[in-house]
Amino acid sequence: MVREISAGGVVVRRMSGTCYIAVIEPPREPSLDRPIRKTKSQSPLLALPKGLVDPGEKPEQTALREVQEETGVTASPIAKLADIKYFYVRSWGDKERVFKIVSFYLLRYQSGEIDDVSAPMRIEVKRALWLPLEDAPKQLAYRSERDVVRRAQEYLNSHPEA
Repeated sequence: MVREISAGGVVVRRMSGTCYIAVIEPPREPSLDRPIRKTKSQSPLLALPKGLVDPGEKPEQTALREVQEETGVTASPIAKLADIKYFYVRSWGDKERVFKIVSFYLLRYQSGEIDDVSAPMRIEVKRALWLPLEDAPKQLAYRSERDVVRRAQEYLNSHPEA
């Protein structure tokens, strides 16, 4: 079985007294067996920035790199939040079953403009945006990422200096 190791971040930023996190909207891939129908009620798929750990790279470095590449902002580490583990079957190529571990870190916004993403990265990121932290557990697409954001909220509530 193939193993993949990834890392990502929950980037927090306080603006006008409200705490926000950086999220991405990946492009939706059209299904081959049905036409694309866009409706007003169709909500965007929102996720945390993350990606594969490169050879020789530590997961924390990967989280910082992926955040910058996928959102356009730079951040600094506060704390490790969680390791998420799951299986999936590749939908491309070899259809291999993959065991994946994603390490998530709580990160503090440093600089940069949200959605200032390179043209090649637009294959992976339709847009990046700031989402109020309190709304994120309801709006993120993946349950494991909603759980990670709840951990970030708990950490920030118990560490107000962060």
